Amino acid sequence: MRWTRTAAVLAAVLALGLLPAAPALAAPGPAVELSRAEGGKGGEVTVSGSGWKPGALLMLLICGRAAPGKGVIGGTNSCANTEGRAATVNARGAFSVKLPVAEPPEPCPCVVHVAGVTGQQDAVDRAFTVAGHPVKPLPEASGDGRLAVLAAVRLDGSSGLLTWFGAPPAREVVFTVGNLGSGPVKDPVFEVGSSHGVFAPRYEERQWRGTIAPGRKALVRLPVELTAGAHGDYQVSVRYGGKVLVEQPWGVGRPWGVTLFWLLLAVVVPAALFRIGMAVVDRVRPAAAPARPRTRVRPRTAPPARLRTRAPGPAREPAPGGPGDDEPTAVLPWFRPDSAPSAPESSPTTKGHA
Repeated sequence: MRWTRTAAVLAAVLALGLLPAAPALAAPGPAVELSRAEGGKGGEVTVSGSGWKPGALLMLLICGRAAPGKGVIGGTNSCANTEGRAATVNARGAFSVKLPVAEPPEPCPCVVHVAGVTGQQDAVDRAFTVAGHPVKPLPEASGDGRLAVLAAVRLDGSSGLLTWFGAPPAREVVFTVGNLGSGPVKDPVFEVGSSHGVFAPRYEERQWRGTIAPGRKALVRLPVELTAGAHGDYQVSVRYGGKVLVEQPWGVGRPWGVTLFWLLLAVVVPAALFRIGMAVVDRVRPAAAPARPRTRVRPRTAPPARLRTRAPGPAREPAPGGPGDDEPTAVLPWFRPDSAPSAPESSPTTKGHA
């Protein structure tokens, strides 16, 4: 009897201990509440949320062709992006933002779409009616297929010479998907986007041609392109059915060719302007008068030494001499002692008379 009572007390204590822990195991996920369910263009709706990751950056949009549980068909291309708002979750995981009511590019049914931009990218949709906006039924689902990524993701391609000069970088995001559902998936439409820094990715639809049977897999290649002159760290994302399937980082180098072009332009343009300016100055300035010939003034220097020659004078009679003196006497020029020519030994010596 004593053991029975002890066992009952222990069971009661364990039951009481487990009761508070049960709600903690099922932690509530992100939730969104709207101040009203309908509004016209130009009005406002207060969007508040709880259960979000503290410090997360959220994006709030009004989207058409969407419903809670089915996501936004067409991605953010179906949303009024220009009237969107951003919100930061506080330390308690809550936020509250006033969102202007705008007409999305697609007809209703419409939702207020709240999605995380950084960190854990949760998404919550709340039904909202835009007064006066056209309404069309949602397109029927093509089957019960469910795609999931089965292998590692990679980016194929390389940058060419034009990219070095600022052309848009382009790659192909390659991944393998498998159909985990019970129905085939025919010509699935993926959404490919790229983000830089804290900015949200801008998605564009890319349709893959083919059919993925249940339990089968397929290799998917989707093109992705950035803007001209893009450089830095980017992140490529691929969504399907409102859920992100792929996230792949992409480091884009700086287009140094553009920098080189501007440096050359900074040198060539001033030089060309200088030459044009000089040509204009040469044309518009008056013609200069003809210059007078300059007389060259020779410096006063000592006159060059002239050779001393005997001045002509009255003829004198030759003095009597020996044999051979009857020959005429020639007047020789004056030579310096060191420059006088030497007479051969066989020739007779001629002497002048003073």
